[in-house]
Formats: sequence, structure tokens, C-alpha cells
Amino acid sequence: MIKMTDKKLFTFAISLSVLDHLGRNLYRSFATVLGEAISNSWDANANNVWIYIDKEKNTLLIKDDGDGMTFDDFQNKFLKIGYSKRKKGEHTSAKGRPYIGRKGIGKLALLSCSDRISVISKIKNGEYIGGIIDNAGLDRAITEDLIPSEYPLEKFDLTLFGKQIENHEKGTIIYFENIKEGVKNSLEHLKKIIALYFRFSLLDRSFNIHLNNEKITLNDLNDLAQNTEFLWNINSLVDPYITEKISTLKEPEKKLTMEGDIKGFVASVKKPRNLKITNTDEKVGVDLFVNGRLRERDILKHIPTDRIAISYLYGQIHVNGLDDEKDRFTSSREGIVADDDKYKKFLENLRTKLGEILEDWDKWRIKNRQEGDPENERLSKKDRSSIGLFNAVSDDFIVSTDKPEELTGSEKKKVEGWVDEIGNYATLNFSSYAECFISENLVRKHIQEKKINLSNEAQTEIGKWKEKETQNKNASNVNIEIRKAPNETSYLSMDHLANLVDKSTDTNKQPGLSRDAKEYKPIRDALMHTALLTDDAKNKLITIRVNIKGRVKDLLSGK
Repeated sequence: MIKMTDKKLFTFAISLSVLDHLGRNLYRSFATVLGEAISNSWDANANNVWIYIDKEKNTLLIKDDGDGMTFDDFQNKFLKIGYSKRKKGEHTSAKGRPYIGRKGIGKLALLSCSDRISVISKIKNGEYIGGIIDNAGLDRAITEDLIPSEYPLEKFDLTLFGKQIENHEKGTIIYFENIKEGVKNSLEHLKKIIALYFRFSLLDRSFNIHLNNEKITLNDLNDLAQNTEFLWNINSLVDPYITEKISTLKEPEKKLTMEGDIKGFVASVKKPRNLKITNTDEKVGVDLFVNGRLRERDILKHIPTDRIAISYLYGQIHVNGLDDEKDRFTSSREGIVADDDKYKKFLENLRTKLGEILEDWDKWRIKNRQEGDPENERLSKKDRSSIGLFNAVSDDFIVSTDKPEELTGSEKKKVEGWVDEIGNYATLNFSSYAECFISENLVRKHIQEKKINLSNEAQTEIGKWKEKETQNKNASNVNIEIRKAPNETSYLSMDHLANLVDKSTDTNKQPGLSRDAKEYKPIRDALMHTALLTDDAKNKLITIRVNIKGRVKDLLSGK
């Protein structure tokens, strides 16, 4: 038979107006409220936390099998705002778990998310104690400036908890009625949030979290793991998420070293949208944990940078050294005091490693035929654009897993290998063709504008290519015009165009543009036939290309 205490009603041990400011207006995140309840269960040596959400009734119930509370515990610890075991020199629970709670005000988060909160708890072989906090009544008490003794908690009703009290030997149950703004997240998304933010539940096999009777596991992070491309491991973190779930890395995991009691990982996904938690305002970022507890969301916001790679990164960094004799956590429990010296040193250390990560990310993305970081100046804008164009075009030839009608397996791997091989030539070839296209057509425009007469040599060359074009068109039964008329200089390549320009300027002058163009012609012809160039040819091409570009710019500027 379930027993209830008949002792006097409970009261808060703090000014009600202070309670209002500290608690009900302090916590805005539903995940934070869940976190406080889960953290309390962890500190109470629970093996299990059960979370039940009824979206239709707009209710939340959180239950654990922890140590539970006696009458004195509930009045003098739970309802005593500011009570902390750490003040008595206790740092670990009976199970050796590092205490997450510190200030003794986290319990106030429970007041922030619903209209009415019922709390019951019992120790083993004990009876339930507890009470009801009604926010409407609390509002009236605060308005009337009542003292705590004048606002006792209401008596709880065990029938409200239904089957949840059956076979419940010990622990605490909290029931929230009329969740403010409702429970917007779907159960699937809540499971993902819990799996992300309460890492101790996945790292410690003795602590389990259940949502509507489904255990939270690493499987709730499958979509994130499957979209992960690169990973940097800090100080050899051992994490089942990394070892058991991430199997799609496009580059081997890279080891990073940081000073101090720090472990963690940073990873990147295929697309920034892969970090969005659907139907929420939540986005996965690089989060800071202390003793397994989320302490700072998205810590990269404290390292200003406009590098695009930041929007692809997520991860978890554990800095247990931040939990020492000094209290550096904000009252909201959602951050760390910004000007703390130890924290600032950590951020500076992280800033250095972030620079290395951003460089790796750009190189690896380019290597894997994806867009890199346009702000990274290790590649010129022209070279980066050439690589991007090559990647965009080559995608049409590489078999995608989402196109089952195309090649798969070994055939796909073979084609990808070929594309990777010719990709090494893409930067120079694509940019060289672009410069060739632009420079030759600009010279043609110059010839037209200056009304430079075609030499006999040029007319002969034009006639030769016209005749060849006619033969080819007849052979292929093509009867459309190919070259845009009336500019016959379109039949001339740079060497003939340059010769016209040089002679029109000064017939006695030593040729400049035409000399470079003659050197350029054999390499240009190979380039236009999409040949892959030797290293010597590449070096020659680069030199001549610079000369030609400079002379064309001088020509157009009238020098």
C-alpha cells in the first residue's frame, strides 16, 4: 500500500519575489528544463530517467529511480534555493559520479515551463512526500508580497500519477501540466536533442534516458553521423559515437593536441542543412561540456570568423578542468562567465586549433570535388573557380548513389579514379582555356574597332579554315552557320591575330604579342584538344600566358 506523509505543508526557503526573478524568468529553453531534471536524477544516483510527453494533453512527466527524498530533504534541500552539496565539500555521488549541480538554483528551471508542477519523491521503503507549485497562485503571492510561510505548496494527489507509481521503489517524479507554448518538437527530434546534449547518458552505461518508453541511444544520431565527412579528434577522445556510428568519413580521422584537461571532437557535414534539427530553431554546433553536462552551446560564436566552413562544423569539447573551486558558470546555467581567465585561455587555444581545422576542411573539400572556402587565400580566385567548374562538370559523369539507373560498385569507383586523376590538371587547363578565350576575343574586338586590314597571310589562313569548315559541315550534313558573322577574324588564332596587331602598330617594330603567340601556339593547340600537359609544358604555358595577358591589357589601354 502506498503511503503519504501527514506532516505540515512545504514552503519555499527564499523570498517569493527573488524566486520569481531567479527562476521563472531565467530559463527559456525546453531543453534546459529537461536538462535540469535529468541532471538532478544523475546527481541522485539514478539508473534510469523516464520522460513522458503527451502533446495532446500538453503535459510532461519526468520520473527517475534515484535515491529519492525524505521530508527533510524536500524542505531543506530541494526547496532551499541555493542549497548545494558542494558547499559541504561533496563533489561526487555515492556511485562516484561527479556532481553536475553547483549553485542549487537549477531546480528553479522547473518553474519556467508550465502552469502547474507536481513533485513527489520517496526513499527506499519510505513514503511519498512532495507538493504542488501552482504558478497562478505563486503570481498572486508575489503580487501580495507574501512571505514564504504564507504560501505553502498545495498537497499532491497521487491519482494524478496513475501507473507511474506502480513498482516505483524509490526516486522522484515531476508532473508538468499545461506546458507553456506547447511541446513543439516531435518525439524523434526530442530524442536527437537529448542524445546530443546529455552525453553522460550515452557514455555511462549505468545511466539511461527513456522518452515515451523508448531508450535514447546512439541510433538517434544516425542521420547526423551518416552526413559527417571529416573529423578531428582532440586528445584521443574515446566516444562510442565516433567509433560505432561514424563510418562515412572521406578522409582519415585527424588527431589534434590541445593543452590541459581537454578531450573532444570537431566534425563537419556535407551541407549546413544537415545540422538543422527539423521543425525547430535548434542547430547542432560545437558545444562545450563539463563533467558530461552541456555548459555552453555553440562555443565557436566566441571566436569571430567569416570563414564559411564554420557553418558545416559540429562537435563536443569536454573541459572538466573548468569545474574546480571557482564557480565560473552563469546563473542561467546556459553559459560560462565570459571574462574568466581559465575560460579565455581555453578559447585562445581553441582558436589556434580552429585555424588548422579550417585549412584542412578547405583542402579536403577540394580534394573530394566539393566547394571549399572562397575566403581561403591559399588558392587564387581564378584557380578556385577553375576547380569549382571542373567539379560541377565532372559530377555529371560520376555515378551517384541516388541514381540507380547508372553505374554502381566497381565501375563507379573506376570512373571516380579517372576523374580524380584528370582533376589534377583541371586548375591550369580550365583557367588557361578561359584566358585564351577572353584574350583572343578581346584582340578580335580591337582589330574591328581599329579597322585593321587583313593581311594576305591572314586572308589565306581564313580561306583555309573556311574551306575546311565547309568540308566538315558537308560530311556531317550540318547546314547551319557555326561562327558568328561577319567577323572573319574568328577563323584566326592568337598567333595570326597578334601578327596583325603588331604590324598595324609599326611595320618596323620588333613583334611583341606575335612572338609570344607563336610560342603559345603548340601548347594552345594541345590545350584546345583537351590534352593533359607535361610539367615542362605547364611551366611554359604559365610564363607565356602571363606575357600575353599583360600585352593584351596594354593593347586595350592604348599603351
